[in-house]
Amino acid sequence: MNMPAKIEYIKNPKNRELTSGELDRFAKELDTIKQEVLDDLGAKDAKYIRRVIATMRYSSVVGRALLFAGWFPPAWLLGTGLLSVAKILENMEVGHNVMHGQYDWMNDPNMNGQRYEWDTVGTSDNWRETHNFKHHTYTNIKGMDDDIGYGLLRLFPEQRWKAGYLLQPLYSIPFCLLFQWGVAIQNLEIGKLLIGKKTKQQLWNDWKPVQNKVAKQLFKDYVFFPLIAGPSAIPVFLGNLTANGMRNIWTFSIIFCGHFTKDVEVFPKTVLLNESKGHWYMRQIRGSSNLKGSEAFHILSGHLSHQIEHHLFPDIPARRYRQMAPKVEAVCKKYGLNYNNASLAKQFGQVLGRIVKYAFPFKK
Repeated sequence: MNMPAKIEYIKNPKNRELTSGELDRFAKELDTIKQEVLDDLGAKDAKYIRRVIATMRYSSVVGRALLFAGWFPPAWLLGTGLLSVAKILENMEVGHNVMHGQYDWMNDPNMNGQRYEWDTVGTSDNWRETHNFKHHTYTNIKGMDDDIGYGLLRLFPEQRWKAGYLLQPLYSIPFCLLFQWGVAIQNLEIGKLLIGKKTKQQLWNDWKPVQNKVAKQLFKDYVFFPLIAGPSAIPVFLGNLTANGMRNIWTFSIIFCGHFTKDVEVFPKTVLLNESKGHWYMRQIRGSSNLKGSEAFHILSGHLSHQIEHHLFPDIPARRYRQMAPKVEAVCKKYGLNYNNASLAKQFGQVLGRIVKYAFPFKK
């Protein structure tokens, strides 16, 4: 008798339980979708990412040049806007995706996932550890995926409530505005120091590479460029500050809408017991949500608007997710799994709802 596969997770009525046989067939169908893309990778993908990089660089150069005339308000607004776009493209469509190894097949040292260093205060090495390994391996597993609330927010009822969470609707605002700084210190695990599970020396050793990266980024944006701008130092300083802030807000919004909407689930560690590939695939789908939007929206999101496809296939060039999405959605429908896809406004509203609701000791 083909019984439901034994795996413990939080049940969502929009998803049905799959048998072991169904999970195997489910995994094979998703593997087929992936292989079709892998067999088709080539010059058009390399051309695409190089065009994005060129756009990013031109936007940055023109934006910074306009900021040198930042005493003229239209120049400051346009320059800050272009610099914001450049920083968003670098983080989302280039840095994040390159560091996943999506373009390693090009054998271009500038596109190597293990060598790329992105334009943000956090180090790429720390991101590869906390995000590429921990988050993508243990997606939404409580106690193993540090991205669940980033150690600051209670977003699921399974997280133990503390009185400090009552203030999270307030402190989530500076967290959004300063998101790159939260990412930078995530791997330091400062909380372990406070409870005696980490020594000050260990924290200092972990901090040193972050300190070097922070110093480099602060010098570039807030000393070097304002200094060479001469009379326009203040407009340049403020333009850089605003561009970094815009990128932080955008990144926070896209990432949170891909992980913390209403139907997204969190899982206990027991799901790892004899977890098959089908189980892993199913966990990625049930722990992610997509965003609807235009082509420009998808590019600016680094195609993390297709968070489901990204979690299923993190090493596939992200531009291919739009092509894969209808096929993945069809497979989900076939096996009775919820394909969570909605507008940015709707998904962000659900994120805000979680932030407010679980500031209180709700258990459902």
